[in-house]
Amino acid sequence: MAKSPPPFSRYEWMIAWRYLRARRAEGGVSVMTWISLIGITLAVMALIATMSVRSGFRAEFVDTILGANAHLAVYGSFYNEETGATSRLLPEADAIAARISDLPGVTRAAPLIRGQVISTHEGRTSGAEVYGLAPRDLVSLPGIADDQTGRGDLERFGAGVAIGSGIARELGLNVGEQIRLISPDGVKTPFGTSPRVKSYEVVYIFSLGRYDIDRTRIYMPFAEAQAYFNRDGGADEIEVMVTDPEAVNAWRGRVLEVSGPGTFLWTWEDSASAFLRALEIEDNVMFIIMAILVLIAAMNIVSGLIMLVKNKGRDIGILRTIGLSEGAVLRVFFLCGAATGIIGTVLGVILGCLFAIYIDQIFSFVNWVGGGGVWDPSIRGIYEVPAKLEAGNVLAAVALSLGLSFVVTYFPARRAARMNPVEALRYE
Repeated sequence: MAKSPPPFSRYEWMIAWRYLRARRAEGGVSVMTWISLIGITLAVMALIATMSVRSGFRAEFVDTILGANAHLAVYGSFYNEETGATSRLLPEADAIAARISDLPGVTRAAPLIRGQVISTHEGRTSGAEVYGLAPRDLVSLPGIADDQTGRGDLERFGAGVAIGSGIARELGLNVGEQIRLISPDGVKTPFGTSPRVKSYEVVYIFSLGRYDIDRTRIYMPFAEAQAYFNRDGGADEIEVMVTDPEAVNAWRGRVLEVSGPGTFLWTWEDSASAFLRALEIEDNVMFIIMAILVLIAAMNIVSGLIMLVKNKGRDIGILRTIGLSEGAVLRVFFLCGAATGIIGTVLGVILGCLFAIYIDQIFSFVNWVGGGGVWDPSIRGIYEVPAKLEAGNVLAAVALSLGLSFVVTYFPARRAARMNPVEALRYE
């Protein structure tokens, strides 16, 4: 008894290739097959582009927050029995920061003063938020001390202030000029508290890359901020940075323990929790929508393969008559349909990756065509469209496209395999 050839033998590939390269007049690849090929290509491209942009947005958001803000902040809440008032000022902030710095995994702990002011220069006015930091702590803050994006000399920070590029642009300020700050929490007099007005030299202008921070933030030396905001003897909070910000909750217990009673914590995830949840929900919804588009494109393979089976009815009858099994015929037409999915997926991956890599140039062209108003950083908070091409996203898109293509291809191929050779040849 002759041994049957193994599945997907060479002759099965040869027959499938012959059907795919045959001309339409010969009953070969139909227009529907070309439509499904283009559809899968565009759907996979859109899926990869969407996932790359969503990953870029999250990475941009997280990097910006972590680069300019604390991973974890320690606040105080102390009740004074004599006065009956609650104070949020942290006494002995330097000692607390030193104990936190000794914890494994903590890279930075710095006392901080915060306050709201009105900044003015030559008749221009803008609201701003002042951060009081020691010069050594500002220099170690990632994203701020950057020679490529910043202007000025941070070594002179003790003699002036550092401002965001957005404030500098709004007020028309350059390094070396004076900025006037007005705070409602000023000098206390018998008639009440009068506003405090003081001018400072701008010694450094930073550009973090996030519109809302560059547009509102001013850094002031810690001792000067204590005097300016009447915070003598303490700090408003302690900024803490850790080695793994994505797992910041693991440090909650240890930091709270060494901070002492009367303190509480706030992490960057707490402040951005609503935005992170919105991003996660949007990610899931967009993936489902893009997956549906891939499924619609893959369904076109069914139409093209059914037309191919109909055109090749005589060939199927002959192949079955000369000894091809149902399994062999199924695999031949499965290869025809799967080839469309594979080629479309490969082309979609190439185009999607190119889109993610050259997204800046693409959106610059779109912005130019649209008259310059397509991307407004004042609304979106960042200056350009971010995209982060990740291997996991590409593999997910490939697995989804190929999986759907193979599944939908099986059913018309199975129909071809079960075709009765007598019925196929009756009217030939």
